[in-house]
Amino acid sequence: MDDGSVSLHFGEAATRTKSAAATTKFRWQPTIEFVLAIALIGDAVMIFAALSFGFWLRFGSALIPLYADTKSIPTFQDYFRLLSVGTLFLLGTLGYLGMYSQHSFLSYLRTAKVVVQGTTFWLFAYLSSSLILKFDPPISRLFMLASFVSALLAILLWRNLYFRLMHWKAFALNFRQRVLFIGWGKDADRLEKEIKNDPRHPFDIIGCLSSPQGLLRRTLPPLIPYLGNHERLGHLLAERQADIVILADPYIRMNDVIAMANQCEMEFVHFKVIPSYFRTLASGLRLEMISGVPVLGVSDLPLNRLASRLIKRTVDIIGATFGLLISIPLMVVFGSLVYRESPGPIIYSQTRMGKNGRRFKIFKIRSMRMDSEANGAQWAKENDPRRLRIGALIRKWNIDEIPQFLNVLIGDMSLVGPRPERPELISKFKHEIPHYHARHTCLPGMTGWAQIHGWRGNTSLDERIRCDIWYVENWSIGLDIRIMALTFLRRKNAY
Repeated sequence: MDDGSVSLHFGEAATRTKSAAATTKFRWQPTIEFVLAIALIGDAVMIFAALSFGFWLRFGSALIPLYADTKSIPTFQDYFRLLSVGTLFLLGTLGYLGMYSQHSFLSYLRTAKVVVQGTTFWLFAYLSSSLILKFDPPISRLFMLASFVSALLAILLWRNLYFRLMHWKAFALNFRQRVLFIGWGKDADRLEKEIKNDPRHPFDIIGCLSSPQGLLRRTLPPLIPYLGNHERLGHLLAERQADIVILADPYIRMNDVIAMANQCEMEFVHFKVIPSYFRTLASGLRLEMISGVPVLGVSDLPLNRLASRLIKRTVDIIGATFGLLISIPLMVVFGSLVYRESPGPIIYSQTRMGKNGRRFKIFKIRSMRMDSEANGAQWAKENDPRRLRIGALIRKWNIDEIPQFLNVLIGDMSLVGPRPERPELISKFKHEIPHYHARHTCLPGMTGWAQIHGWRGNTSLDERIRCDIWYVENWSIGLDIRIMALTFLRRKNAY
């Protein structure tokens, strides 16, 4: 970046920050506590109204038949206590699921997911509690069902309205947090693109300062103003121009980092650092204390938790047992067809690398000629000449993978996970592909996130690794079920 371009950017930035100071000096900026309080109050009102509507629908309308004995019909006063307890119970459930965290306002879909999960759990838990605790008057199951539907719809509609209000331009300007970068690199580029591509993101990048070394390791994007060197940080903070300062240059002396962090602390501004030393599994970064010394490392991944591993293993055992039983006829039929076309072993095994680099034998129905690897290990490719005629159908529908249900039962594999590779290929990949071994932090799978997106066989390894790492960081039992279902629908590059 030459001096001319720097001065031009700096002039534009100065004009922008002065106008911003003028327009924001007297603006009202709601706190996150205020926003969450309005959301909580709105949820409580909508839930109580929905439960009241459920009561009217069950006992006050003519839509649902009443009891033969009209004297036993409860009044609204009789049910008022149940409505109040039900409202508090559902609010507590939504709160436990993260409904009232700051991140819940970043995505309406995330909020809707929590609402569906919370109300479903509330329906069964509250009804079960009423049966155990013997509520007086007894709670009506039809009332609960009507209340569940009305509460679900009411919360979703109210939250959609509130979400639109929070992102209405005139209000969003107050709600967004102004971000100032120090230094610029690959990670800052990626973060800027994410913010730019999501107009509802609660951040507004006001500009960038150069690092204490006076460098920008990448050219700034056109819409990001250059505000000068890092010495202007104190002035910008004193003028309340930024709410968050992000250090995006990892090659800075510790004394300079501490000084900038102290400046932010004195001006009540959040100071954050992009952890560039960790290029993979960044969502699992966690600060922990070892003998009083803070240590940052990758440890908080979903499958590092014992409960998650137990749930996944339980699903693996049940699914593999069921899958093996129903697929035995398929193995008999296709095994016979393979042997008829190419006499020899029907089931064959290969050495693959699994979790933490442990080697194991993987089982498959043979879909290629007996001499298919006479020239060494290699990937299958489109119209592979080594493939049997019946092998094309077997590989397209993943029938060759059926014997791997045995690998799942043994514990070498999972139903879902990164696909295991040959050690001969891995010995080459680990030196050529950054972060290749990050995929080996969990059990390999019969199918995976990369496979349903078409990254299999002789395709981009970089994209495959990116998908595998995303799966490791974002695992959930719901994601596993989704991948298993899509395996039967998506067969791109299955050859």
